Amino acid sequence: MSEHYIGLMSGTSLDGVDGVLVDFANEDASIASSSSPTAPSLNESSPQRTSRLNLKVLAHVALPFANDLKQTLLALNTPADNEIHRASLAANALTTVYAKAAQSLLDATQLKAAQVRAIGAHGQTVRHQPGAHDGIGYTTQLNNPSLLAEHTGIAVVADFRSRDIAAGGQGAPLVPVFHQGVFGQPNETVGVLNIGGIANLSVLYANGEVIGFDCGPGNALMDHWCIQHRGLAYDDGGEWARSGQVHMPLLQAMLSEPFLQQAPPKSTGRDLFHVQWLTSHLTNFANLSAVDVQSTLTEFTALACANDVLRHAQSAKELIVCGGGALNRFLMERLQVALPNCTVLSSADRGMPPLQVEATAFAWLARQTVLGLAGNAPKVTGAKGARILGGIFPA
Repeated sequence: MSEHYIGLMSGTSLDGVDGVLVDFANEDASIASSSSPTAPSLNESSPQRTSRLNLKVLAHVALPFANDLKQTLLALNTPADNEIHRASLAANALTTVYAKAAQSLLDATQLKAAQVRAIGAHGQTVRHQPGAHDGIGYTTQLNNPSLLAEHTGIAVVADFRSRDIAAGGQGAPLVPVFHQGVFGQPNETVGVLNIGGIANLSVLYANGEVIGFDCGPGNALMDHWCIQHRGLAYDDGGEWARSGQVHMPLLQAMLSEPFLQQAPPKSTGRDLFHVQWLTSHLTNFANLSAVDVQSTLTEFTALACANDVLRHAQSAKELIVCGGGALNRFLMERLQVALPNCTVLSSADRGMPPLQVEATAFAWLARQTVLGLAGNAPKVTGAKGARILGGIFPA
């Protein structure tokens, strides 16, 4: 049986789709029993790993969103007219990009569709409100997994987050157990910080315990400000922010956001850290230069993350950073300044390039689902127990 899986991830940064084709063939021996460390049983309260995941990323592709699709997806984060129609068409358009990414991966590896066991397709989050409104809440990832299965001829695993929310969890983050399998070190506490549109922290404790949660905005606010004032999708290397000055009153006002003080489990998204949130904070600072706002936003992002490292991972000697934020040199420097006793480094320095990590995690989560194994960690999400995540749409 093939052990090739594709992972497709489009995150809250809205910059496009990252796709990977992963070979798990050497992981076979570790899944022989559902009670093994790498294959948590559904009775376990918190899946843990005591050994490293054995996988190989065979190919990676990054496809940008066309501007009209990006703007549509961004607009769907906010209530408006005719949402069902607009969301359905956006899901179809997104799925077309997913299918192109999958085909590019097949072309790069010269594999046939029949040689890939499943695609893990995350979808595009446009609302994330666990526990809200009726006590259950919901999360919405735009996707059309049936169409993706038709386009690719490969089984698709999708809708990963809803089952965890149905079990009382946050539905996020889902990557900490994967982080442990890839970056965990015996008898050492390690922090793994994913900085996409939103930042989430995994703490891999020396005793094997894992926690994880969203710790605040990642690139979302910085990217918005850069687009608005420079017409550029992002601040390349953080060099624009580097040229400005941090405005301390604005920084302190943003750091007072109640979400940042909440204890985990917790998760967030553009439902909170959106344009209106930033605009409301800027009301009293109308005379600030655009570059000083960018510098302050970068410092805010760094401190929101670093403060949680200090709260929950004081003994960590390393903070491994992945996601697009790992490519922002100035942001990485500010994280290092805020964490003088912890080495801040890119996930590339630990064997996996930053833009491959999340997509590979969803390839792994798809594999867990196909094998009938749990994918969530209740201690991370707050769910009542371990659950098989997502639904399978056969080829």
